[in-house]
Amino acid sequence: MKEKSLFPKVPDQHKPNKPLIPNGLGVIYVLVSVVYIFLIYSFDIVRVSNGVSPSLTLAVSILFGGFLGLLDDWIDLKWRLKAFLPLIAAIPLVSFAYISGGARTMIALPFLGTVDFGIPFYCFVIIPILVTIITNTVNMLGGLNGLETVCPAIIMMGLMTVSGSNAILLICPMITWLTLAFFNFRGKIFVGNSGSFAIGMTLAAFAVISDRKFDLTISILPYVFNSSLILLTFFFYKKKANVSFDGEKLASDHRRSLITLITYHRPLTERQVVTIISFFVAASTAVALLLSQLPS
Repeated sequence: MKEKSLFPKVPDQHKPNKPLIPNGLGVIYVLVSVVYIFLIYSFDIVRVSNGVSPSLTLAVSILFGGFLGLLDDWIDLKWRLKAFLPLIAAIPLVSFAYISGGARTMIALPFLGTVDFGIPFYCFVIIPILVTIITNTVNMLGGLNGLETVCPAIIMMGLMTVSGSNAILLICPMITWLTLAFFNFRGKIFVGNSGSFAIGMTLAAFAVISDRKFDLTISILPYVFNSSLILLTFFFYKKKANVSFDGEKLASDHRRSLITLITYHRPLTERQVVTIISFFVAASTAVALLLSQLPS
């Protein structure tokens, strides 16, 4: 009899014989995280400010991200549409910032001081741009076992370190994501677009709620670099980034993404590539944490 699986299986392109791996387990992260955050809201653990709940805002943002990812998994959205879908997911954060007002419109920059963008510009320009960039760049850096789970986990831990009491919002999501990362790194599962969109929204939403926008911006620089390489190459040369696999190592003959740049005429195993990129993300996150300690 044909074996039935709770999650659809897809081939692992970078393993010998391309074994079928369960995909879309990011929904587990969404469900567990949202239940946990709703419990925090129910017990009033995180203080409500000006009638706006950080807990509910984060939960709705994660739900939005997970749904958009599922939508992409189901119907394989064109990248032009997928690029702007996060604007919809930014609505809860715009509402949160608009109602909160005041300090939420400010971003503290080391050496430059605190910049107040004003409510209209901050809410309707800064936040949508931040959410769109974070979600899309996180979604674009993937394709290797562990890459789309380990790197966001590093950034999440960094944000939790400097977020004070708000860090409690991410304790269970972090544990859940690290569990998925363990199995993903070993090539046992894929989190799918539902996972990558949800974790991207988690980072963006938590940064806005905790006023750690600058820290997140510095932390995701490797992501931004990767997306810039991919988009510039596609727009100017109409070529996509591809990496070849010889059954043991990855290699590329072009430099159109962070992965192909690292493996350019330099064959490396999948885990070596993931480790190198994770190191870059860890370095950028460490820089963000150091800068956050400087007087603004």
